[in-house]
Amino acid sequence: MVNTLALIERISSLLRSEERKRYAALGLQPVHVQVLEYLAECNRFSNTPIAVTEYLGLTKGTVSQTLQVLVRKGYIEKQPDKDDGRVVRLMLLEKGQQLLDTIHPNDVLKDAEQAISKTKFSSINEALAATLRELQKANDSNSFGLCRTCQYFTEQDSHYVCGLTQESLTQGDAEKICREHIQLSA
Repeated sequence: MVNTLALIERISSLLRSEERKRYAALGLQPVHVQVLEYLAECNRFSNTPIAVTEYLGLTKGTVSQTLQVLVRKGYIEKQPDKDDGRVVRLMLLEKGQQLLDTIHPNDVLKDAEQAISKTKFSSINEALAATLRELQKANDSNSFGLCRTCQYFTEQDSHYVCGLTQESLTQGDAEKICREHIQLSA
């Protein structure tokens, strides 16, 4: 049985990959959007550079550079605190909110959810595996699954063989991830 954590990690990787593509088309990195999302959700006591640093677990330098990009692009502005001029407040501007509204929610995930929503699953692994397959189809990406779960995996004369390359496979090969993997039809 495939490890639940491995399925969750693979789904996360695909979603991050999809986000990176969308953000790159906008001239942004994932960290830029993470900051905008944080500022859209935080309260007035938490909209400071140090709060962003702590929340995202990043270095001050990374956050400083990220904030500079977001200010330059017109997504946020820095304002001195009214009560303590030493404190800088980060304000999400309308352009930043509009950006968030256009890039979320992740349509690929919504499509995958819709494709499997009527299916009854006997386990969380089965549901996660189905979700992963749908995301891989939507992203037109390799499934990178275990060799033994590939449509090319065959057994000939009590030996394992890759139907794609016609090479012999060991038991160890059969239990490893392969980039040529194509998921068996469900």
